[in-house]
Amino acid sequence: MTAADVGQILTGQDPRAYNFAADVLARNLAAGRKDKAAYIDARGVLTYGQLADRVARFSAALRGLGIRREERVLIALTDTIDWPTAFLGCLKAGIIAVPVNTLLTEDDYRFMLADSRAKCLVVSEVLFPKFAGLIEDSPDLDHVIVSGENPHGYRLFEDLIGADEPEPYIAPTIGDDMAFWLYTSGSTGKPKGAVHVHASLKLTADLYGTPVAGLKENDVIYSVAKLFFAYGLGNAMTFPLSVGATTVLNPERPTPDGVAALLRKHPVTVFFAVPTFYAAFLNSPAAPKKEELKIRRCLSAGEALPEEIAKKWQERYGIEISDGLGTTEMLHIYLTNRPGATKYGTTGRPVPGYEIKLIGEDGAPVQQGEMGEMYARGPTSAIMYWNNREKSRSTFQGEWTRSGDKYIEDEDGYYICCGRADDMLKVSGMYVSPFEVEAALSSHPDVLEAAVVGWNDEQKLIKPRAFVVLKSPDRACDALAQALQDHVKQKLAPFKYPRWIEFRAELPKTATGKIQRFKLRAEQ
Repeated sequence: MTAADVGQILTGQDPRAYNFAADVLARNLAAGRKDKAAYIDARGVLTYGQLADRVARFSAALRGLGIRREERVLIALTDTIDWPTAFLGCLKAGIIAVPVNTLLTEDDYRFMLADSRAKCLVVSEVLFPKFAGLIEDSPDLDHVIVSGENPHGYRLFEDLIGADEPEPYIAPTIGDDMAFWLYTSGSTGKPKGAVHVHASLKLTADLYGTPVAGLKENDVIYSVAKLFFAYGLGNAMTFPLSVGATTVLNPERPTPDGVAALLRKHPVTVFFAVPTFYAAFLNSPAAPKKEELKIRRCLSAGEALPEEIAKKWQERYGIEISDGLGTTEMLHIYLTNRPGATKYGTTGRPVPGYEIKLIGEDGAPVQQGEMGEMYARGPTSAIMYWNNREKSRSTFQGEWTRSGDKYIEDEDGYYICCGRADDMLKVSGMYVSPFEVEAALSSHPDVLEAAVVGWNDEQKLIKPRAFVVLKSPDRACDALAQALQDHVKQKLAPFKYPRWIEFRAELPKTATGKIQRFKLRAEQ
């Protein structure tokens, strides 16, 4: 693909014409970056020229399979060069990319396949077992493409893109065309597909990636948050591609030891992580010394960054962590601290281009210093939740999007996180529904009822704590507590299990029998 190829869509008669994949790849080629490294993964280096070629080939392959504009492709891939190839290939063809969390259960994937009506599944070999029993039961699914070496009887990713010549075709999309969906959990734990448009990807780079995160062409980026997260999507694809930087991808779970080895191997200059990981890294014997690292910028999101962790990091590595708030619905960070203007213990101030208001329980804006639910206004908001009118109307209120987070604005205009407006928990940057965990606990034969709340661990990071009433109180013991934790891990994604289980004779309730979780939270 050349700059001339993309011209047909970017300079067409419709001034709204825009295709993010075509634009970002063409800009890099036009800037002379054909031979510059775009990605580095376990297989080696992928240049911008090779990336453009693979994207064009994958786009052609999808069209050759008969997948049409606005039909959906479910992407369940680990972080390798196949991820941006598949995502951008979909967008180039005008097909909707639906990347999903790789840590979920078969039931989650069953729902997403049915809800999205995906025509094609692109899945990593290591994740295929979770989908093996779902394929035949998904009537809309016509094609399965496996990334890896074992096709499990289906098409291999590499064979598919090798069979098609790259094509100059670019879907005649506009900036407001649907480009991709990101599933996010709701108050009941049922995933909701947040629908995003082509223009929003470029806007997050223009508003945050370049001016706030400060990415430059000579940077090497690594994101602990995976590409399937809205946070990781910006960190490891949108932002670095928008400036011509190089990104290191790691398909494995990001442990402190593994990331330490990666940082020693590659000259990473911009590091994105979540507070839970910063805390674990600081406590790891494998953590590199300051002189071993090339990092110049550290950024954080996903959950509130405790002041103690931020200060310890700065003491050890001499770098501020710029903590921010973003949501799947807003696509990336819209509230953040900035280097030289960081106020630890807060989430910072609005990113230019976004506005924030705090609304009280009476529906009116609160006064400065008072707590209210955060609403955000900006150009990157999702347009709706797919197939969920009720939640769409509740969350997307005209130009404003409800975050579900409670905040206070201090005297300096910095915003302080006070937790969730509902009972949802945010654990290591991922939402956990207490109702979902309670249901899993209650399915154990020894459990009468359970309540789950957010609880600060020793690092002041939120983790689930369960209060359990047993059918036979004399069964309470450490062995049963461990068995209940294992039971939840079998029922749900492992990160959702309660870190502590406390047995109780009864739970606090209202006169109508509703569990008063706020009373349990107040015990900490």
